[in-house]
Amino acid sequence: MEWLPDFAAAALAAIIAITLHEAAHGYAARALGDDTAERMGRLSLNPIRHVDPVGTLLVPGILVVSQLLAIGRVEALFGWAKPVPVNVMGLRNPRFGMVLVAAAGPAVNVLLAFAAAVLLLPLVGPGGDSVLDWIESFLVLSLIQNLVFAAFNLIPIPPLDGGRIVGGLLPPSIGIPFLRLERVGLLVVLGLLFLLPHATGGFDPMRWLVRAIVYPVARLILTLTGHST
Repeated sequence: MEWLPDFAAAALAAIIAITLHEAAHGYAARALGDDTAERMGRLSLNPIRHVDPVGTLLVPGILVVSQLLAIGRVEALFGWAKPVPVNVMGLRNPRFGMVLVAAAGPAVNVLLAFAAAVLLLPLVGPGGDSVLDWIESFLVLSLIQNLVFAAFNLIPIPPLDGGRIVGGLLPPSIGIPFLRLERVGLLVVLGLLFLLPHATGGFDPMRWLVRAIVYPVARLILTLTGHST
């Protein structure tokens, strides 16, 4: 059970990142004129309200069990929450309101990454205290997971946030047909994540995303918040 503290830290960081990401969409929509999430009880910081049976429970559960059986530890988790309902036509400016609502989720994740870096600053140094070591591990994981979540959601494929941002910024004659790709967009994303590495002999787009975007941004945030390395 040596893996349990690390798994608990990773799970807690993921729950906070996902919950506040989804809540940000709802609060942004309400501020811009749409109260759908509030009326449906989804304008909440309660993680249970955002649980998706498949994306939050089944898929991560399978990944955890399979990794524990195969390598004895958990190295990666993937999942998603139940999307917060937003009625685009209820927004005061449907086109650009959608862009702001979509951008709110990744923006909150970046802010959470900054917060983790700031809180991490006084903990960096010689270890030895198991509680402080666990908090340090949680904050490091929170920093990385929030940036991974933001970067992943900004991939410009609907229904991801990046796809909705691009769809709102494009001229309507192009943006509306582009947004209709949402029906198959999730299948495209899953194909990129799980099929492309096999089809290309090892190119892993998620690994590339982490190395090319997440790690450099993480280093920048650590520098801006006063960390020496």
